[in-house]
Amino acid sequence: MRLDVAIELRGVSKFYKRQAFSRQFLTLKTALLRGDLFRLLQPREVLVALDDVSLTVPRGMTLGIIGPNGSGKSTLLKIIAGIIRPNRGTVRVNGRVSALIELGAGFHPELSGRENIVINGIMLGLSRREVRRRMADIVRFAELEEFIDNPVRTYSSGMFMRLGFSVAVHVDPDVLLVDEVLAVGDEAFAHKCLERMFAFKRAGKTIVLVTHALGLVEEFCDVAVWLKKGRIQYVGDPREAVGRYRMDVARHETERLAQASPLEATTAPTSPSRWGDRTVEITAVELLNGRMEPTRVFQVGEPMIVRMHVRAARPVQDFVFGIGIFSEQGVHCYGSNTHIERWEPIELHGEGWVTCVIDPLPLLDGLYTLDVAVHRRDGYPYDYHHGLYTFRVHNPLGDIGLVRLPHRWTFSPNIRIVAPAEAPATAR
Repeated sequence: MRLDVAIELRGVSKFYKRQAFSRQFLTLKTALLRGDLFRLLQPREVLVALDDVSLTVPRGMTLGIIGPNGSGKSTLLKIIAGIIRPNRGTVRVNGRVSALIELGAGFHPELSGRENIVINGIMLGLSRREVRRRMADIVRFAELEEFIDNPVRTYSSGMFMRLGFSVAVHVDPDVLLVDEVLAVGDEAFAHKCLERMFAFKRAGKTIVLVTHALGLVEEFCDVAVWLKKGRIQYVGDPREAVGRYRMDVARHETERLAQASPLEATTAPTSPSRWGDRTVEITAVELLNGRMEPTRVFQVGEPMIVRMHVRAARPVQDFVFGIGIFSEQGVHCYGSNTHIERWEPIELHGEGWVTCVIDPLPLLDGLYTLDVAVHRRDGYPYDYHHGLYTFRVHNPLGDIGLVRLPHRWTFSPNIRIVAPAEAPATAR
């Protein structure tokens, strides 16, 4: 293994055998007499956590690992840390490793915080003298000066986690393994943890970060790995990895939402979610993105196109098309129709379609339902679909609320601040 390489994995696989009992037996003796015990205890299913993973991490690199729950992220981190062993493949790590995976997992509840620091520091490779020299910094960082000599069993979960994190980061590792650091303690301490991670990065340490905070991966990491079902889907630029992962999530969510609320107008006429005399009928509804592709998942600021397919068995001269959007909590976010916007109907006959293009889509992150309708100008309904169509909006920027309002920032001359477009590329 080259000295400039911190971590090297070759053909690493990890699987677990799950037990499934086809039938129960009353006692061990009964099972032995019947000869059933061995058959009943055979593994019925193999769960593959990692499948032929190969990866090289140079010294000084910050690597992000992303993917859905169950994709193998934490398993991979534990294999690198040496907590579990792979079934196949080889793992090599250069230097001292500190793993922020199960913080405080080795703490003894009856011992004090101070005693646990000594024990865990030695377990992580420090001498007693080194632990004593760093003791004050560990306690101060964990903000536990008043409680450090109390038994750990008296600590709150937040205190417990803070102590575990503080011990791990004061070991001065060559390789830092981090699993969901943002989940540590309160918001203020989470910021403190991030500051320490940035300090490690500036010091040229190797960092492997597992997180669901995709914005952090884009900002903090040099390279990202996207895992899915235990296999590497992509290794490379963090923004590209996050983009591909989000597209995959959007595709699966579109399929799920489509199954939950089909876009075909098949609801019975008597349904409380659909009413009207069908003089004009909405036969189908399409939700399209800016590339005119069917989807149920949209990004803030991108186009959303609602297309209604309609049919009139006889000529109709009085008709209005409308849409309404509601949040998951039932808040009416927006509603409009062609009559409000002063379109004058002339005639509708046979089959056709009408589109409403929302560009850019200002809705923020959340799940929404869509109403579509065609009715007379006096409101009499031809065909009204209420809450039948569900879509999701993702917001990569993180602003909150229901909608993104157009805005701009200005500053007095004495405030020095760099606009996003002017920020240097190395500031990631």
